[in-house]
Amino acid sequence: MKCPFCHFRDTKVLDSRMSEEGDCMKRRRKCPHCGRRFITYERYEAIPLMVIKKDLRREIFDRKKILSGIIKACEKRPISMHQIEQISLDIEQKIANSNEREISSMQIGRMVMDYLKEIDEVAYIRFASVYKEFKDISKFTEELKHLKNLKNDKKKEVIEQSQLPLE
Repeated sequence: MKCPFCHFRDTKVLDSRMSEEGDCMKRRRKCPHCGRRFITYERYEAIPLMVIKKDLRREIFDRKKILSGIIKACEKRPISMHQIEQISLDIEQKIANSNEREISSMQIGRMVMDYLKEIDEVAYIRFASVYKEFKDISKFTEELKHLKNLKNDKKKEVIEQSQLPLE
């Protein structure tokens, strides 16, 4: 670390501590050349995650936008705020763990729909109607049929598994 006073290149660390907030390292230093003391703060610099929108614009990822969309879809549904917050946190975590620095808004929308499909069909359809931009009733009914078929397939699978002989 370069001394801010005499610009000597090799300063000595006297003491290192975590800041009160716990978000950075606070170091007391002394310059062996001029003898002056100073404090430095070291912080982890995160590269922001960017979202690629449909029109190819890029903006910084904001979990609040996911949360807002899920809240709208789940309005007047038996879904707790805890569940809604957990979905948005899970999605944010998956994106962060992917090590990608850019993700499309379409991928995020699909992730939200996957979660909503599992917890509430009405919330799923509400979200899908915005995400998939249904232009007419036929697209809407197509999605309903698809959802119903998935539900029936799951029921059949559960029934078939319950009929397997025990060994």
